[in-house]
Amino acid sequence: MSSSDTYTIAAWNNTSAAVNRYFSIFIFLFGTIGNILNILVLSQRPLRTNSCSLFFLISSIANLIAIVSGLTTRMLSGWTLDLTNTISLLCKLRAFALFVSRNIASWLIMLAAIDRWLISSRNVRRRELSTLKNAYRGIMITIIFSIILYSPVFYCHEANLINAPLKCYSQTIPCRLLNDLSYACLTILFPMIFMLIFGLMTIHNINKVKNRIYGTSIIELKPMGNTSILEQPTQSSKKKLDSRLFFMLFIQIILLSLCTLPQAIQKLYSTLLSNDGKTQLRIAIENFIFNLFLLMTYFAHGMPFYIYTLSGGTVFRNALKHYIEKIYHRFF
Repeated sequence: MSSSDTYTIAAWNNTSAAVNRYFSIFIFLFGTIGNILNILVLSQRPLRTNSCSLFFLISSIANLIAIVSGLTTRMLSGWTLDLTNTISLLCKLRAFALFVSRNIASWLIMLAAIDRWLISSRNVRRRELSTLKNAYRGIMITIIFSIILYSPVFYCHEANLINAPLKCYSQTIPCRLLNDLSYACLTILFPMIFMLIFGLMTIHNINKVKNRIYGTSIIELKPMGNTSILEQPTQSSKKKLDSRLFFMLFIQIILLSLCTLPQAIQKLYSTLLSNDGKTQLRIAIENFIFNLFLLMTYFAHGMPFYIYTLSGGTVFRNALKHYIEKIYHRFF
């Protein structure tokens, strides 16, 4: 190996370490603050009584768990020892919490897309399926499914690995194939496909039907000075809320696809093609790409609040403003 190759490899490794160290801190703060605000705003009754908002709420909780479980150790590894890389139990618990929360977040956004399709349908029976009761059922099924799907992590994952993208990783090739295929297909690819399908079907329904009958009862919160009143919304206010929720969802689906699909593809690539026969320079470059794509997935977990704020119109921003005013009047 020439001295120039050695220098180039060191440069790639140093760049990868710097990205992990500093970009992780930014995403952690960006995502943690955003998801906490999301949870506080979406947990208000006027939004919580809408099935789509409920999916957003639980998805935000899952996103927060994914960021905390995934990025905390990555940040610390840049400054001190990462215990999940050396202690097997911590490695397994971290991987399990990370994969389960990611799967829950992804599938709940998919269910939100299905919910928007149901509520936009001209078929009364379909609209009647968009209820809080069915939303809670979908959430419970998703949680149970995610736990079962990634339970093999406790057997497959191990710490102190050498010939792997991360020290805490699946220890055998069959385990890596199982984990990577589950993640790429069931957590990323399939939900994204269904999100896009039902999103397009919802757009078709919206374009086809201008005057729809809404089957859900939503309570709208309107500020009046320093007080607020709860009132039954009019037909137009229901339409405004549902259309805004769909727009927020559609933007989130697009950005989720851009941020998560590259890592799913890269994980399959790194598993199917082992490091045998690769030069050290190529391995260093692929490790950098792996870390970059991995951080992009954490960015996807942290961006919903900012999507909702920018694309949610007055519906989400008024709810946020009302919550801030309520906190202000409580303490000041």
